[in-house]
Amino acid sequence: MSQAKTTSRPLRLLLSFLTGLALLLASPLAASAAAAPSPDTTVTWSVKPADTAQGRDRPNYAYDLMPGGTVGDALYVANRSPQPITLRVYAADGFLTDDGALDILAGDAESTDLGSWVSIASPELTLDSGASAEVPFTVTVPADAAPGDYAAGIVASMLVTADNGTVTERRLGSRVHLRVQGDLVPSLAIGDVVVDYHGTANPAETGSATVGYTLTNTGNTRLDPNVEVALGGPFGWARVTAADDAPELLPGSSLKRTVEVPGVVPLVLLSADVTATSQVVSRTLAGAEPSTLDPLVSQGAAATAAVPWTALAILAVIALLVAWRVIAARRRRAAHARQIAAAVAAARADADGTDAAGPGAATGAAAEREPVPAGGVADTEGVPEAPSPAPTRASRRSP
Repeated sequence: MSQAKTTSRPLRLLLSFLTGLALLLASPLAASAAAAPSPDTTVTWSVKPADTAQGRDRPNYAYDLMPGGTVGDALYVANRSPQPITLRVYAADGFLTDDGALDILAGDAESTDLGSWVSIASPELTLDSGASAEVPFTVTVPADAAPGDYAAGIVASMLVTADNGTVTERRLGSRVHLRVQGDLVPSLAIGDVVVDYHGTANPAETGSATVGYTLTNTGNTRLDPNVEVALGGPFGWARVTAADDAPELLPGSSLKRTVEVPGVVPLVLLSADVTATSQVVSRTLAGAEPSTLDPLVSQGAAATAAVPWTALAILAVIALLVAWRVIAARRRRAAHARQIAAAVAAARADADGTDAAGPGAATGAAAEREPVPAGGVADTEGVPEAPSPAPTRASRRSP
């Protein structure tokens, strides 16, 4: 009996030692499973709308509720990592980024619309490697919610801390679109239209233009706009167009767009017309449906100078050459006319000089050669009158 007791005690001690050793060896494994992964660790998980009474194989969530209405759904989450992970599940308001993509507020930002109307059943979820789970949630629309479209997202996220202390939030989620029933007032404004013309050095080539504008959804519905940009000269001459496939716009959102239009002919004045034809996006619990509202047409315009400087420079050079040739020709004609006038004046002067010197000079010589007849009376106050040659010759012939 005593021998049996002596034998059992060493066995119990050995078993206790082995059990303590197993727990000691298992403690680091458990601690490593609970620890957050490092930034270099590959952690992968996936999310999608769960298959529920609200739909199967859905790309996102879409609801159509009355003010005060409620709907329940779930988020499917799967761990694709080789180790267990712990994720935070939450909802947040949606907004459009600068490039028109839908994003949601960060986890530490406060939501005021649809994101605050979502209640998550399990805000924190731990999954073993390869495991998956459905996280139920409920959307409750306030009784005083304004009619129109709202957007949010439900995500499963993880915080990762880098060696330098930087915390990064990695998250995956699904979009949530909700239409609160009531009066729908679609409205789109096009503003801040600017146009900038870009010419070329080759006067035979057309230029291009950059058209910028801002789309603002001033209504309470989601809009899917198709935008056409038209450019032309005065009276619509040389009109060219370009299309811009703008993304969907949430109510109250604003988006800046830029369109490059080639083949623009510079006609001094360039006008840009921006026309957006928008369809109201219709969503129900069954999915997307054609909109029952008429398309919405919105317009904006701007103008700028489109001067063909190269062509004008060539025309200016040609005009200067033509003007120089005209002026030079006029100067040559004027010089030639002056030469002709001078020659005519000289000829006339020579002719007038010959006429004046002929008879007068002969008369003077005769006056000097002929003597004053006897008995002639000289006028001391004037020039003596020359006697006629005939009487002189007659007196010479008389006996």
